[in-house]
Amino acid sequence: MIGSDSYQVERKTLSILKVLYESPGSLGAKVIARKLKGYGVELGERAVRYHLKIMDEKGLTRRLSRRDGREITPLGIEELNNALVTDKIGLVLGKIELMAFSTSFNIGEKTGLVPVNVSFFAKETFNNAFGVVREAVEAGLCVSDLVSIADEGEMLGDTIVPEGKTGLATVCSLIINGSLLKAGVPMDSRFGGVLQIRNNRPLRFVDLIYYSGSTMDPSEVFIQANMTDVHGVISKGDGKVLANFRELPARCMPLMEEIIGRLKKANINGLIMTGDPGETVCGIPVGLNKVGVILLGGLTPVAAAVEAGMEVENKAMSTLLDYRELAKIQDIS
Repeated sequence: MIGSDSYQVERKTLSILKVLYESPGSLGAKVIARKLKGYGVELGERAVRYHLKIMDEKGLTRRLSRRDGREITPLGIEELNNALVTDKIGLVLGKIELMAFSTSFNIGEKTGLVPVNVSFFAKETFNNAFGVVREAVEAGLCVSDLVSIADEGEMLGDTIVPEGKTGLATVCSLIINGSLLKAGVPMDSRFGGVLQIRNNRPLRFVDLIYYSGSTMDPSEVFIQANMTDVHGVISKGDGKVLANFRELPARCMPLMEEIIGRLKKANINGLIMTGDPGETVCGIPVGLNKVGVILLGGLTPVAAAVEAGMEVENKAMSTLLDYRELAKIQDIS
């Protein structure tokens, strides 16, 4: 029993450290408590303050103001990287499921919350990077041509843009998961990967990371490793893009096609292809009475900017943004 209590305390501590690590600035207990819900941790503001006090004493966090603003210390980062690795496995899959559930986008009314990725560029390079991103979007290599931009100190959803940065929000392919879930269609998210394109058609996955065994978002990993060739697809129809593989019951196909069609009218797509029931798709086998679905990775346009030499910090599946805060990339100067 004592061991179990100790384990739960450590999990809460690590969850708080993760929230602080992902924040570009200091956070108070109230904000931390709200963000913890995104990881399935229910902890009140008072309880967060209690844990922060202990973490301060251990040197994992430090107070930055007379109020309760905290930031993670180098020791806290080391602790986060080393502890409870078994808890980290499957963390991405859990986040996918939670983000899909939290999506409240109403396709008919074009209102509600949409899942987005957030990318931070240096202010002085943003215009050049944005030009490259727009080229990829105009080539159709995007989940949506709707984006949102924020300057340093401003918010994109519940994510604040760090000093010296410009933030770019791009629509995440989880909008499809969320829309199907609202319609009662279950979708099994299997892995994120790098999809080879030949003659403008999907050929095969050349790399993949299963969500169930991953501690990091696959798209972030592939972008950091420079494993895409979005420019090749744009220029000659041959290259590599970020893609996600999903499965759903074959009987749900007609409803999925209807929802995809309605999403297109709201400037949201991202569907690359679907297979036939029980048939292999781009080299990936699917279950009996299941259909394989390949979705374009929402960070694909940002990957094009990285290929062009732009430095960026990506937060895949970062937050939820009101659909009305998004604008067509072609309309942004």
